[in-house]
Parts: sequence; C-alpha cells; structure tokens
Amino acid sequence: MNAASSIPAVAPAASTPAASTPEAPAVQRHAMPAWVYSHPDLMRLELERVLLPSWQIVCHVNSIAQPGDYQTFDMGPESVLVLRDRDGTIRGFHNVCRHRGARLLDAAGRCAGPITCPYHGWSYRHDGSLLGVTMRESFAELERGGLALKPVRIEVALGFVFVCLAGDPPPVAHTWAGIAEELAPYRLEDMVPLTPITTDVWNADWKIAMDNYLESYHVPVGHPGLYRMFTPDYEDQRSIPGIARGVSWLREQASSRWSERLYQGLIGRAARHLPERERRCWRFYSALPNLGIDVFPDQMDFFQLLPGGPGKCIVRGATFGLPGGTPELRAARFLSNRINQQVNNEDRWLCERVQRGLASSSYSPGPLSRLEGFMYEFHEMLRARIPELRLAQPPERFAAAHA
Repeated sequence: MNAASSIPAVAPAASTPAASTPEAPAVQRHAMPAWVYSHPDLMRLELERVLLPSWQIVCHVNSIAQPGDYQTFDMGPESVLVLRDRDGTIRGFHNVCRHRGARLLDAAGRCAGPITCPYHGWSYRHDGSLLGVTMRESFAELERGGLALKPVRIEVALGFVFVCLAGDPPPVAHTWAGIAEELAPYRLEDMVPLTPITTDVWNADWKIAMDNYLESYHVPVGHPGLYRMFTPDYEDQRSIPGIARGVSWLREQASSRWSERLYQGLIGRAARHLPERERRCWRFYSALPNLGIDVFPDQMDFFQLLPGGPGKCIVRGATFGLPGGTPELRAARFLSNRINQQVNNEDRWLCERVQRGLASSSYSPGPLSRLEGFMYEFHEMLRARIPELRLAQPPERFAAAHA
C-alpha cells in the first residue's frame, strides 16, 4: 500500500482552529516491541523494503543552480549524485565509477570539467557517458557505450530534487498534490540555501526519531519553549495518503523568555511577503517513511532520518529561505534558528532516552494515545512491508544468522 494510505483524513482547520483532537480508536493500540528498534538484521530489510523504494530528497534545485554544480546523497550502501549539466538539465546517477566501483564525488561542489574518478582517472561527461580512460591501450577492448554512469530515477517537486532507487512509488508531485495549495504562498521553489546540508548522528534508531516527529503528545512536556509560543499541532491536523500535517498557531500571550517573546512580536512585520494568516503559524509535514518538512513564515527546513546502524540514526537536513530580505526578516531567522536548535536538542535528548529505556528487560509495549495515531499508521506501514515486525520477539532465523 502507499506509505500512509490508511491515515484517516481530517478536515482542514479554519483560520482560528478549534481545540480538537482525533477520536480515540475503538481498540486500544500499543507501541512496537523493543527489539525492532535495535536488531542488527533489520537495517537491510528496512533499506530493501521501505527506504530504497521511496522518494528521498537530495537537495534543493537552487543548491545546484549553475552548470556543473552537484550534490551527493548516501543511504546505507548506496550513494547517488545529482548535478546540473551544461544545458541546465538536472541529472542523477549512481555515484560509482564503472571501472572498479570507487566513489566519484563527495558532499557538494562544482565539476567545471568532466566527472573524474580519483582512483584511476576514468572520466565522464555530465550526461553520464564515458569520456576518457587512462592508458586505454592496456585494455583488450572497451565498449564505451556500455560503461556510462548508471542513472537513477529523479523528480523535481516542491523545489527539491528527489531520487528513488528501487520500486515504483507514486510521483512526488502526485503525493503532495493535496497539500500544494496551502504551501503555495511560501514559494518553496524560489528559496535558496541558508545553510549547507549537514548530517548528525543520534544514538537512537531512525524509527524512534520518526515516531517522535509523528506525534505531538510530547510537546507540552518535552518542548516547553515551543509550547509557550504556539498551540500544539495536534489541535490542527490534516492528512492525505502518504503525508501527515500539523499546524501550530502563535499564542496571543507573550512568552516569558526574551528570544521567544521577540519572535512572537517581530514575525508579523518581518514576514510581510505572506498573507497575514500564514505569518501566525508554523507548519509541520511528515512524509512517510522518513522525511520531515517544517515551514515557517521566515524560512523552511527539511530533514531525513536514515539508518546509522543498530540503535543509531543519521539526521540529514538543511534550511532554506527566500533570497534577500529585510533586517527584520534576518532578525526573525536568527531567533527562529535559536528556538529550533533548542527544540532539536530536546528531541535528540528525548529520543536517546527512549533508545536506552527500550534496552531494559522490564519494557513491554505500552498503550498509545489517540494523539499518537499518525505514529501508529507509520508502524502499520512498516509491518505491512516487514511482517516480521508483528512478532513480539525477533524471528529465530535472525538469531541463527549470528550463531
């Protein structure tokens, strides 16, 4: 099934949303067993059945604005590169030399000339075709046409370049079509990078981090600053197949903390490029299986949660905004970054505490609140793709593999 096809639709909220929450399920639901968040055999299955057959962000189109600009993306054993060729076309390839498999490019940069392997010097044009082979005479025969870089499926949507490495998921634009109208005022496609793409390693499984992003039940306790400034986004939720959305609205009462209070008072003036309603809210979008997009009046960010080995994940992301801007907008971005860094630190601390707690022999899956419904739908998607996750204990064949 589609990533979150069973997430129930909730009607869009009015300009001033009512304080309502999802209905309680008829049957009490429970969290997943502890072993699914730490077993070493699961990463391969998660990559094969969940992550590789999904759309993953590589970069924003304006991160590779000029011919030769490129960005790489690594997930598990796979590495891809996307670049803009000389005629402006964005292309994607496996980041692997066709000679003996060396990685070609790292991170981000610009290839003014051909893509050249750092190992033996094989070179490729920006369209992926093989250009040159060092010591060509030392080979008995070479079929250049069969030695081009292997392409990957790409799609440009929301201003971002997505890649898919397996399967045939629905197009990104199709999945996000039901959300496009509410995102239009922000002009995501016109934004430029405000930060480079970074990665950070958390001592928590990627599914714990995604669980955390999919529920706001923890916000009043776990994010006191965010709760001082905004209503919890479970009061204004909507979902379409594949995406869950929550909106938090600025409170009328000023926060007791200076940075939060300044942001509350400043953002209405700083974000005059937006309609008044959009200046009053922060929007949070979760696209299964592992993508988060946060849209603020002053800027936006994305993050991906990638497996980093048993009990670890890689958090990859960056921040973007419209070019230029007034001093007030720059000040709002400074305050927004300060606030969001604190929220990120709190999320990391909470997720790592969950990872440690799940290791206890005393743990058994606890009951889920109706406010954790989107998280439960994520679990259902995982169980549909990996039926082994329905078991209370890891299957015996997992243990046999390590005997």
